[in-house]
Amino acid sequence: MNILGYAQRIGRALMVPVAVLPAAAILMGVGYWLDPTGWGGNNALAAFLIKSGAAIIDNMSVLFAIGVAYGMSKDKDGAAALAGFVGFMVITTLCAPGAVSQIGLVDVSLGNNELAFSKINNQFIGILIGVVSAELYNRYSSVELPKALAFFSGKRLVPILVSVVAIIISFVLMFVWPVLFGGLVHFGESITNLGAAGAGIYGFFNRLLIPVGLHHALNAVFWFDTVGINDLGRFWMGAQGLETGEAIKGTTGMYMAGFFPVMMFGLPGAALAIYHTARPENKARVASIMIAAGFASFFTGVTEPLEFAFLFVAPVLFVLHAFLTGISLFIAATFNWTAGFGFSAGLVDLVLSSKNPVANEWYMLPLMGLVFFVLYYATFRAAIMAMNLKTPGREDEAVESVPSSVNSNGKSDNRELARKYLKALGGHQNLTSIDACITRLRLSVADREVVDEAKLKAIGAMGVVKLGENNLQVILGPLAEIIAGELKQIPEDEDLSKVALP
Repeated sequence: MNILGYAQRIGRALMVPVAVLPAAAILMGVGYWLDPTGWGGNNALAAFLIKSGAAIIDNMSVLFAIGVAYGMSKDKDGAAALAGFVGFMVITTLCAPGAVSQIGLVDVSLGNNELAFSKINNQFIGILIGVVSAELYNRYSSVELPKALAFFSGKRLVPILVSVVAIIISFVLMFVWPVLFGGLVHFGESITNLGAAGAGIYGFFNRLLIPVGLHHALNAVFWFDTVGINDLGRFWMGAQGLETGEAIKGTTGMYMAGFFPVMMFGLPGAALAIYHTARPENKARVASIMIAAGFASFFTGVTEPLEFAFLFVAPVLFVLHAFLTGISLFIAATFNWTAGFGFSAGLVDLVLSSKNPVANEWYMLPLMGLVFFVLYYATFRAAIMAMNLKTPGREDEAVESVPSSVNSNGKSDNRELARKYLKALGGHQNLTSIDACITRLRLSVADREVVDEAKLKAIGAMGVVKLGENNLQVILGPLAEIIAGELKQIPEDEDLSKVALP
C-alpha cells in the first residue's frame, strides 16, 4: 500500500475516537447553559454534566489509541481495541518523567526532556500505538500456538505481543521523543507566535489538506494536547481553565472560531452561487443537492458533501475556499471572537458553546458569517462565470441523478441503493475492503478500472477520490456509513445482473 493510501486508512480510523467528541460537547454545553455564571458550582446537575464531558476531553489520547486500533483492525474486533489500550498504558508508564529518570538511559534534566516526557500522554502517541496494535492484530490474531500454550492463541495473543512491542517502542521513544517533541513545539510556536496570521495560515492548510485526509495530523497539533496548544481541550475546560490560566478568554478557541462563519454561512453562499450558475434545465437537480449539502454544513458543520461537489470539477474554487477560510480565522482571531466545538463548526456546536465561560463575543461570528455568505456567493459566482467552470449543472453533458428507490412506506430503500453502488463498483469480487467515515465510503479495490465513476455519480455520489492504485473514496454524505453497512450485508454470490443503473 502506498503512503497516501495508508495515511487515508489512519484518517478513517481516527473518525472512531473523534466521533465521541460531540458527546463531550453536548454534556458540557448543556451544563454551561444550566449554570452560565457558576459554571457548575451553583448547580449539581450542571456540575455533573460538565465533569462528564470533561472525562471524555481529558482522555482523548487513550481514546485515540483504542479507537485507531479498533478502526484499523481487519474485522473491527474488541481484542484490537484492548491491545491498543494495553500498548498505550505501557508506553505512557515507561516514558513518564519519573520512570525515565529511574531507568537512567536518558537525562531528564537536559534541555526540554522533562517537558517532553511530561507530555507523553498525547494523541500522537495514541495514534502511534493504535496503528501498531491494529497491524499486529491483523497479522497475528489467527496464529495457533502449540497445545501447551493453546490458551494464548489467536486474539488472546495480540495484547501480549503489543505489550512486548510497546516496551521496544518505549525504549526508542526515550531517545527520539524529545527530538520529535521539540520539532513539533517549534512548528506550533512558529504558527502561534504569528498570532492571528498564524490562525489564518492554519485555517488555509486545514482546508487544503482535506482531499487527502491529512488535515487530521495538522489538527492534532493545534486542537489537542500534543505540544501544549490544546485549543479544543482548553476551551472545554471552561471555568477551571480560566482559573488555572490554561484557558485565556479571547485567545483560547482561536483555531476553531473562524470556521463558524465559513461552515454556517460561507459554504451555503457557495452552494447558492453554484445553483444560480447552473443551466436552467439542470437547476431542479442541482437545487436538491445544494440544499441538502448547504443545510448539513450550516446545521452540523459537515462540509464534505458540499466541498466535494466542486473540488474535482473546479479545483480553483477549492483553493479559493481554503483562502477564504484562512481569512475568516484571521479576522476572528484579530478581534478575539471565540467559540469552540466538539464535532464541527455548525449551529449546534455554536449554541452549545455560547454559554461556555471561555467563549468571547461569540455572537459576532454569525454576524461575520452574513458577510462571508455574500463574499462566498460573489467570489464563487464570479469565478464560475469568468472561467466557465464545470460546477454541478454546468457539465457539457449533464448526468441525470436517479433517486433511490422508495418502498411502500415512502422510505429510501438503502439496500437497493447499495446494490446499485455495488454493481457500479464492480461487485464484491472487485472490493477487497469496505469501510466508511461520516461522509465517505472508503474502499480498497482489486481493479480500479472496473469502477464506473460516471454511474456512481449518476446514482447519487457527490464525488470520487482516487488514492494510489487500489484505494477509492466515494463521497455520499451522511448516508455513507449506512450504505457501507448494507454493502457488507449483500451476499457475495448475489446476482446483480438485474440491478438497473442510470
